[in-house]
Amino acid sequence: MPHLTALDHLVLTVADITATVAFYRDVLGMQVQTFTPADGSTRTALTFGAQKINLHPAARPFDPKARHPAPGSADLCFLTDTPLEGWQAHFATQGVTVIAGPVNRTGAMGPIRSLYVRDPDGNLIEVATRV
Repeated sequence: MPHLTALDHLVLTVADITATVAFYRDVLGMQVQTFTPADGSTRTALTFGAQKINLHPAARPFDPKARHPAPGSADLCFLTDTPLEGWQAHFATQGVTVIAGPVNRTGAMGPIRSLYVRDPDGNLIEVATRV
């Protein structure tokens, strides 16, 4: 059977690309990338490490797309080497409410400790450290 080796990118459908970029750049420290795919359009992505999140506007999502693209339907977990106390302080200075945590969870590679916040569209964002 063929096998997969990695996740190349994922897509978030968002109500407001500018607000989303500001959150992921200023609150989570991601880099903003503008790129031109084969269709000649201009698109926006967020990058961190070897990961990429493409942003699609809800009013005009690019094809092909999910069957029901909708802002606020994602639940994403990001790993960090920064202690969660540092994230709590950073979230407070950014005016971002921690809705849960720190709490123990199970990640893809084993135990993690997590904080939960929401992005501008209401997506659930988990920031976690490996335990």
